[in-house]
Amino acid sequence: MKLYPCEQGSADWHRLRAGVITASMFSTARKRVGELDERQQLYVAAVRAGADPKQAANDAGYKVAPRSSIIERALRGEPVGDYSEEAKGYAFRLAIERISGQPLDEGFETYAMRRGHELEPFARAEHEVQSGLIVQRAGFVLSDCGKFGCSADGLISSDGGSEYKCFLNPEKLRTFHVDNDASEVFEQAQGCMWITGRQWWHIGLFCPALASVGKQLWWRRFERDEAFIDSLRTDLMQFSQMVDRYEAGLREPMKVAA
Repeated sequence: MKLYPCEQGSADWHRLRAGVITASMFSTARKRVGELDERQQLYVAAVRAGADPKQAANDAGYKVAPRSSIIERALRGEPVGDYSEEAKGYAFRLAIERISGQPLDEGFETYAMRRGHELEPFARAEHEVQSGLIVQRAGFVLSDCGKFGCSADGLISSDGGSEYKCFLNPEKLRTFHVDNDASEVFEQAQGCMWITGRQWWHIGLFCPALASVGKQLWWRRFERDEAFIDSLRTDLMQFSQMVDRYEAGLREPMKVAA
C-alpha cells in the first residue's frame, strides 16, 4: 500500500481520491440487477450439471421447476444480470476523473461530510481512551496498482485500523445502539483491511449528543474475512474493467458527421 498522510477533506485528499475506487463506494461498485437469486442459482447449476429438472427444483426448494426469462437464459449458458445504473454512473465519473486528474465535483463537501471530518479527532481521542490503544492518523491509503483506496481514519499497531462514522440519521443511530447491528459498515471495514493488509479493524459510531450518558462512542472490532475479501476483490476487479472501458471510449477521437 501507499500511505499519504494528508488531511481528510483537504485539496490534496480530494486530488488523491480522483479516479480511485474508494472503500466507502465499494457497495455501490458491486451493485448489480437482474441476477439469479440463491435458489435460482442452485437450480440452474444442477440442471446444467445434468440433473433431472424436477429433482433439481426440489433440491433448490421449489415445488415445481421455476420458469423465467432470466433462468432460461442462464440454462442456455447466456450471461444474466448487469450493473445497476448507480454503479455505471459511478464508473463513468471515475473515468472522467482519471482523464482530468481532478475530482468531478471539484471537491464539494456536504454538511455531513464536513461534520465528519471536524468530529474525527474527537472520535479518535475517545476511542483511544476507551480501548487503551494508540491510534495513528493515516489520511489516504492507495493500493499498489493505484486503482483502489481508502480514507483510513487511523492505523493501530501493525495489524489494525479504525474508521469513525458520525451519523445524524436516528434510524442509523438506533441500528447501532439498540440493534447492535454494524452490518452496514462491514463491507467498508473488510475493504480497508484488504487495501492496508491489516488483520482487524475498529468501526466507531461517534455521537456527541450522547456524551451526557457516556455513550458518545459505540465501537466494534471486525476480524479479517479472507473469503469475503476474495469475493470483494473479484467483483471490484470486474468493476475496474468497466471503468477502463469507459475511459478508453472517452479517449477515442470524436467522430464528426460528414
